[in-house]
Amino acid sequence: MARVTSLCVYCGASAGNDPRHAEAARELGRLLGEGGITLVYGGGRVGLMGIVADATLAAGGKVIGVIPTMLKTRELAHPGCTELIAVDTMHARKQRMFELSDAFAILPGGLGTLDEAFEMITWKQLRMHDKPILLLDIAGYWRPFREMMRHVVETGFARGEHEALLTPVERIADIPAVLAGLPEPVLPARSDQV
Repeated sequence: MARVTSLCVYCGASAGNDPRHAEAARELGRLLGEGGITLVYGGGRVGLMGIVADATLAAGGKVIGVIPTMLKTRELAHPGCTELIAVDTMHARKQRMFELSDAFAILPGGLGTLDEAFEMITWKQLRMHDKPILLLDIAGYWRPFREMMRHVVETGFARGEHEALLTPVERIADIPAVLAGLPEPVLPARSDQV
């Protein structure tokens, strides 16, 4: 069983136009707060980022935000974070979030979310870590991404086992059971490799 005390959540600084995404972010925050799992995220107070942070805090949870100094005002840094870490660059943000997290969950989001997700998936492919990566496919949002992953495999640019680098989850309520069914990571999480 994968033991998770901190979960890094990648998600949009927008709420999108499907209310199911915002509700999933709320439900995830409640799950984390009630379960005593620390939320690690991008530090913003807007969009799905703000929703998941607010819900975690409202449920009594701990929230660690990691935000580049240049984005503190653009993303409107969340003033209620238990801890807000300002870093110099976007890469430093991803590295610090990686170091603070036992697992990753990818909610709907835009280009920044895709960037973060691809980097963690790539690091896992390169065996720089073997932490769980959950693709939260709320209302089929990530279906085209999953199809693209299959296409990459079918056209010979990745091996079949690369599809298993992440675990699709369609309901937030299933996350505890999914995590319980995943093996404990065995690779050392070394920040000097990332």
